[in-house]
Amino acid sequence: MPDDLGKKRPQDATKVNVNESWELEYWSKKFGVTKEQLKNAVKAVGVSAATVQKHLGK
Repeated sequence: MPDDLGKKRPQDATKVNVNESWELEYWSKKFGVTKEQLKNAVKAVGVSAATVQKHLGK
């Protein structure tokens, strides 16, 4: 199913998707980190939003 580009929040809020630019922007702002920091966190701990948030200390 294609992404609905009109949405402002991820379709699955339990997973961080750094492959979509708008989701990268959303999660970076939500966690208060740079896009690069977010990408590095996802590489380190996976795509679980809760795990990424914990890893970032947020």
